[in-house]
Amino acid sequence: MALPAAAAPGLDLPAIQALAAADMAAIDALIRDRLSSDVVLINQIAEHIVSAGGKRLRPMLVALAGRATGPVDARHHQLAAIVEFIHTSTLLHDDVVDESDLRRGRSTANALWGNAPSVLVGDFLYSRSFQLMVELDSMAVMRLLADTTNRIAEGEVLQLLHVRNPDTDEAAYLGVIERKTAVLFAAGTRLGAMASAADETVQAALYDYGMQLGYAFQIADDVLDYSGDAQALGKNLGDDLAEGKATLPLIHAMAHADAGARARLRTIIEQGEVGAMPEVLDAIARAGSLEYSRSRAREHALAAEAALAPLPENEAVAALRGLARYAVDRVY
Repeated sequence: MALPAAAAPGLDLPAIQALAAADMAAIDALIRDRLSSDVVLINQIAEHIVSAGGKRLRPMLVALAGRATGPVDARHHQLAAIVEFIHTSTLLHDDVVDESDLRRGRSTANALWGNAPSVLVGDFLYSRSFQLMVELDSMAVMRLLADTTNRIAEGEVLQLLHVRNPDTDEAAYLGVIERKTAVLFAAGTRLGAMASAADETVQAALYDYGMQLGYAFQIADDVLDYSGDAQALGKNLGDDLAEGKATLPLIHAMAHADAGARARLRTIIEQGEVGAMPEVLDAIARAGSLEYSRSRAREHALAAEAALAPLPENEAVAALRGLARYAVDRVY
């Protein structure tokens, strides 16, 4: 009998990283090798963003999903590199659209080199990812990744439509998360299972896991924008507000504020008044919006854990379970 989610074993982040270390070293080496171009500026910008590090969560998910369903080999590593290239290209494009100047505690590529080079190197990374896909010679892989990148592009446009829009509701917010974040998590976990030749039931379960994990991770990230430590986060607190993005804490506060406070919050969102952060934080605190948002993130994390039920218990499954818990418990 499967253990209840709360009682099932889950690894902590250091144990997860140790389990995935050999795969991540191989993936990182492949990423650096395939980033190479004889155009110097491409190498400079790509190296800048890749060397910024981060948790490499998306490629790690490919490797862990592979280990959860069978042995891992070079195909998994190549798929993980593809997923990371797609993710990195979206970061370059996002920073241009959002006019961001800080990511992971470092100046963004657009702040250093300008918008045009950043967009074009993002395009290079997208096209390089498709070169890597073709090498794998799998129509199923190409179909999944083509559909995924198309959904991500839709998410970028959808988010743009909601910038400085005080009428953005929770359903619209979740629609953006699905496309911008969750679909790439889900593609990564499904690709890991596909490369291990797992059956369709297991592939679908891991896709569901990745989707729910993506929701949990992004909602928790949006909570940290109003409650985290700027130095630990490696970005400016209130960036979402400055960019005119109404994320779940602010959406919830708007829905539960009195008429006067709601009118003031509408103006703040419409004008991206980052200087009004104390007012926003007060409204969020009054409505219990951080607690509500954290509870929604936990619901998705628990759904991610539940999705793992069809998989036989092993260390990689415990790692995937641990990542769901980490997604909502982290402080950066």
